[in-house]
Amino acid sequence: SKQNHTLAQYYVGLFYKFGCVVVKDEKLAFEYFEKIANKGYAMGLFDCGYLYHYGIGISVNKQKAFELYQQATNLGHIIAQNNLALMYENGEGVDKDYDRAFELYRKAANSGYGFAQYNLANMYEYGEGIEKDINQAIYWYEKSAK
Repeated sequence: SKQNHTLAQYYVGLFYKFGCVVVKDEKLAFEYFEKIANKGYAMGLFDCGYLYHYGIGISVNKQKAFELYQQATNLGHIIAQNNLALMYENGEGVDKDYDRAFELYRKAANSGYGFAQYNLANMYEYGEGIEKDINQAIYWYEKSAK
């Protein structure tokens, strides 16, 4: 990590985030993830976004979380894509946009991400931003359960 090795910095951040092998220190975890994010790596952008989103080791900043999730999504990070959709769906850090949420969930769901499949099924079941479709809801719930 001291040699500025990105993957090592990421793992040290994870260790501090979860308290594995070291004393849990979420603020220090954020600092490690931020180093990686500043290099433009999707995993660092996502983790910084997550910590901003939920106020872990740093004050909650929904707008910053949104921006970081967007950057990570642009680099192909599927979990960031799901979380970005969640922010659009709930209007966190951005105006509510069910169409955009649906599109992001759909892309992540088609990539095989179970949480996105579940969230997409929810949108179909309740007709949030799309027409209710119980058959599509069942299809995506079943996929998410596998």
